[in-house]
Amino acid sequence: MKKADHETSVPHERGDFVAPWVLTTAAGEISPRRLALLEAIGDCGSISAAARQVGITYKAAWDAVDAMNNLAGCSLVSAQHGGRGGGGTELTDEGRHLVRDLKLLRNLQQAFVESVTMGKNGEFDLDDSLRMLRRLTTKTSARNVLSGRIVGVTHGAVNAEVSIRLGGDDQLIAICTEESVLDLGLAEGREVQALIKASWIILADADSTGRTSARNRLCGTVQRITPGAVNAEVVIRLDGGNTLAAIITSESLQAMELEEGKPICALIKASNIILTVQED
Repeated sequence: MKKADHETSVPHERGDFVAPWVLTTAAGEISPRRLALLEAIGDCGSISAAARQVGITYKAAWDAVDAMNNLAGCSLVSAQHGGRGGGGTELTDEGRHLVRDLKLLRNLQQAFVESVTMGKNGEFDLDDSLRMLRRLTTKTSARNVLSGRIVGVTHGAVNAEVSIRLGGDDQLIAICTEESVLDLGLAEGREVQALIKASWIILADADSTGRTSARNRLCGTVQRITPGAVNAEVVIRLDGGNTLAAIITSESLQAMELEEGKPICALIKASNIILTVQED
């Protein structure tokens, strides 16, 4: 994301903390409600109870959890569906560390924020939390935003093929122009975000062996289904831990006999993946 020039009382790359506990960066502002949801999950141990505490719907809470897990590049929240109260939900170690730092920063003065520019001693550096929070500022109409690191770029006359390793070692192949490779500075080792619209994803049975033109085949299990009169949203938890949301017709939902826990694969054309980067 391109950075706008502005003055700040803390180092530019760290962003500017504004009361009460909003992180403002050049890329945008992280929703206080999303941060509050993360904290509520840690307190309640239930996604439904956390949603009620924050004042959002159960589905909106799940959508926010999926987005935060994907954007952070690691799972901040883990959950088990079913059971009383909508199933148990808890923060991972990374999520607990992040919430701990958020609580700390909310109660500290600006002078302290400046004093920890180099990070603090311990397993989880404050700078790591801030970099993670910057990724959460991404706003896009694409339902799926996955964070990863480039592991290879194959150049061509017009287009280039970019290989991306997602969290949990899932891999994604994207096609973009050589001009975009230069403009975005795409190279091995760089962190990127892959944007994929839910309507661009094709679902296939996990045991299907037919050939397709889609370059990417990511497999996992159906995590939840939101049915509608015409279309249905199917959220898939990939083997590597990321989640993908796909939109299919209600007719296809019935024909494929999809249900929670069923193995499924998502087919994605390399040309249907949009890459974004954070400005250095």
